[in-house]
Amino acid sequence: MTTVHVAAPVPGAQFLAPNEIVLLLIGATVDEVERELVLQTLARCDGNRTRAARVLGLSVRTLRNKIRLYAASGIDVPASHD
Repeated sequence: MTTVHVAAPVPGAQFLAPNEIVLLLIGATVDEVERELVLQTLARCDGNRTRAARVLGLSVRTLRNKIRLYAASGIDVPASHD
């Protein structure tokens, strides 16, 4: 399994264009990229499932189903603060 870590933006940091980000993701599966995006978004939203779902463009139910699958696989998921 490929691990993709994306650093949180820092004030004054230069952002990468989408085409530059894609180059960093080559070699990772879509599932791995999606999982990392979901987990990073949850962390950024302080575990708030409703806010994370909104940011990701998912229903809360879909997000919770993904979280359930991740947890069942032994993946640490940010705690819920909903």
